[in-house]
Amino acid sequence: MAKVKITVVKTSNYNEMFGKNLPANIDKAMLKPQCHVFKTGQEFILSTDSDAPPSQSWENCPAGFCPWAYADIQRDITHILFGGSYPWIKDNGVTISCCTDGLRPVIFKIERIAD
Repeated sequence: MAKVKITVVKTSNYNEMFGKNLPANIDKAMLKPQCHVFKTGQEFILSTDSDAPPSQSWENCPAGFCPWAYADIQRDITHILFGGSYPWIKDNGVTISCCTDGLRPVIFKIERIAD
């Protein structure tokens, strides 16, 4: 059984990113400045049978993980989970990925772990 650990490396805040120059006029009453789902340092373990690829749906999303973020980083999870690496990252079986929330993205470290 292959496993990956997903670690929340950083959550961003649109005030830190843009200051008072937000790129769009947003309703601040509807949108919190920072992602409310993740906290820096949170860890999630995902495993699968090595013979069966994960489903391409949200059904494999770890409990407590944002399904939108999972959909965004699922390609990288699958690549690492099934033995892949990226040549620009010196550590084998590791990558950095993020969700596509343009105002307050969350950055994740995805790493293959031993059973």
